[in-house]
Amino acid sequence: MPGLMSRASTIVKAKFSKLLDRAEDPTETLDYSYEQQLQSLQNVKRGVADVVTAKKRLEMQTQQLEQSVVKLETQARQALGAGREDLARQALERKSAVQQQLQGLDQQVQQLEAQQEKLVSSEKQLQAKIEAFRSQKEVIKAQYSAAEAQVRIGEAATGIGEQMADTGLAIQRAKDKTEQMQARASAIDELTTSGALEDFTSDQTQLDRELAQLSSQSQVDDELTKMKAELGAGGEKKELEQ
Repeated sequence: MPGLMSRASTIVKAKFSKLLDRAEDPTETLDYSYEQQLQSLQNVKRGVADVVTAKKRLEMQTQQLEQSVVKLETQARQALGAGREDLARQALERKSAVQQQLQGLDQQVQQLEAQQEKLVSSEKQLQAKIEAFRSQKEVIKAQYSAAEAQVRIGEAATGIGEQMADTGLAIQRAKDKTEQMQARASAIDELTTSGALEDFTSDQTQLDRELAQLSSQSQVDDELTKMKAELGAGGEKKELEQ
């Protein structure tokens, strides 16, 4: 039973694959693949744009923090000049914290720049591949169209196309039916003539037809006897004249 189910599944898959192969248009498949690649390229470009945007935001934050460092250092000098060492210390402590943030931001900016370079490189490679695929796609489509046209012309010329095959079968069926009908008509005529099949369209019975046939035969015999007698009398008359 498992073996039978496996064979049935294989047959179904084979038939389904054959149907898909008939329905598949290579030109449509190629165009769809090209569109998918273009979509991938757009996704990469959006990724590059997102990375650049994020990097710009970090750069803006870096500029703001750098300005804060300068401001805090100035405030520390002013506080120290005014004899407020405590305030100067607070300003320097805040400056140190801001500088640590700047170091973190610098690392993030460097990471985003590296990511941007990779994405830009991937974008260029993908774009080159898409351009090569587009050229190859157009060549394949042209070759397929030419081959398809050649097949159609060949099928039309040799009569091996599906339409011509259907036409040939229709003609053969018509011939077979015509021969069958002719044979049937011939058989009916033969049966009707021999009397085996009664003609219901006539008001004569079988007896009437047989009597008519006997009468016709008797008339023929009489005419034949009369012609013989006339020919015999004519021969005797010619002998007397001589």
